[in-house]
Amino acid sequence: MTLDCIAVDDEPLALGLVCKFIEQTPFLNLIGRYASAVEALRAIHTQKIDVIFLDIQMPDLNGIELARVIDKGSSEKPRIIFTTAYNQFALEGYKVDALDYLLKPFNYEEFLRTAHKALAYHELVSKSNPPAPASTPAEAEHADDNYLFLKVEYQLVRIALDDILYIEGLKDYVKVHLKGVEKAVLSLTSLKALEEKLPPRRFMRVHRSFIVSLDKITTMTKNSLQIGKMNIAVGDQYKEGFGQFLGKWV
Repeated sequence: MTLDCIAVDDEPLALGLVCKFIEQTPFLNLIGRYASAVEALRAIHTQKIDVIFLDIQMPDLNGIELARVIDKGSSEKPRIIFTTAYNQFALEGYKVDALDYLLKPFNYEEFLRTAHKALAYHELVSKSNPPAPASTPAEAEHADDNYLFLKVEYQLVRIALDDILYIEGLKDYVKVHLKGVEKAVLSLTSLKALEEKLPPRRFMRVHRSFIVSLDKITTMTKNSLQIGKMNIAVGDQYKEGFGQFLGKWV
């Protein structure tokens, strides 16, 4: 597998070094170098890019701001590796779902370690999304009903849908509570984004902060439900949809 990359840095020496490292790495393919985030943004919208090596402190549009713009785009957005001289940006990098963080000055060994992390990520994504074989309409409808992958720290973790009890939204994160597992899985994504990935015949959003697995409900009324020892209120805006589900059993 070869990853198509661009480098973005307003410092000519730093930009040249990153480009040199990319070009001497066999599985990386340099398709563009840019001295500003504004220039890079045009390329991002017109080319398929796998990885962006991105400086943070730049004029007009800095690296964090560019990452936020990219984050509002498609699900096939390029992954970002920040290159910066300031380690105080590490938390901000995590918030915009950066793949990794290279602190200047870095050598080729450090660069190569990060490049391998990018390669491993894309290989995992490729394996988890193989070309779909021909299937019947019924098979197609339920093809993604078995599992999903969630970003947990810097890796993708496979979660079996059968194991999910309920999902709790916490601003920019979700906590996925699993049967037989005491500690919930914490992932940097929104409850809305996760809701769109889950099969509606198996999962329902019942509150602005909760999605539940319908077959894990142990007791329910029109205003609340219980999964194991957890009691979850049904939000006002979700009562109509939940009431229709409840109506199947009364």
